[in-house]
Amino acid sequence: MLERCGWVNGDAEYIRYHDEEWGVPEYDSRALFEKLCLDGQQAGLSWYVILRKIPHYRAAFAGFYPAQIARFGEQDVARLMRDPGIVRNRLKIQSVIKNARAYLAMEQQGIDFSRWLWDFVGGEPVLNRWQRLDQVPATTPASEAMARALKKQGFSFVGGTICYAFMQAVGMVNDHLLSCPCHPDNVSR
Repeated sequence: MLERCGWVNGDAEYIRYHDEEWGVPEYDSRALFEKLCLDGQQAGLSWYVILRKIPHYRAAFAGFYPAQIARFGEQDVARLMRDPGIVRNRLKIQSVIKNARAYLAMEQQGIDFSRWLWDFVGGEPVLNRWQRLDQVPATTPASEAMARALKKQGFSFVGGTICYAFMQAVGMVNDHLLSCPCHPDNVSR
């Protein structure tokens, strides 16, 4: 019998996220930037907390458009520190601004953010075949390499564990369990 991955609770939004977004390949650079920043916000928290706050984050951070965020200054940080719709952690808020500036610097160098990120998995999703949640790693050599490269480009809140969660979420790796209806082996059933 097929059942969703064990990390999904019964909340309708969490089920929708698992079934329709998590593990689905994303190639849009702006969407990848948004997801990377949101995964950084998750540090020390559960993804469920951040998932519930995504509309607030989008409103607070100019739709995650890097060119707009890069112009944020101390007044914006102070405003965001008062925003109850997001996680009010100064370092995490500043990381989104720092990441937007790093993203734009890469863009100015002619680097396509999506292609650059996808190169860490050879340009195609890695399909895993885990039977149990305890088999799914927290990091991989690819996520550690991505973290080092992102930090070198000027990004923050992008450690190996955050990068692996990001890679799972945007479909660079597909870690749906074999028993999950969303695993590609089960989709045509």
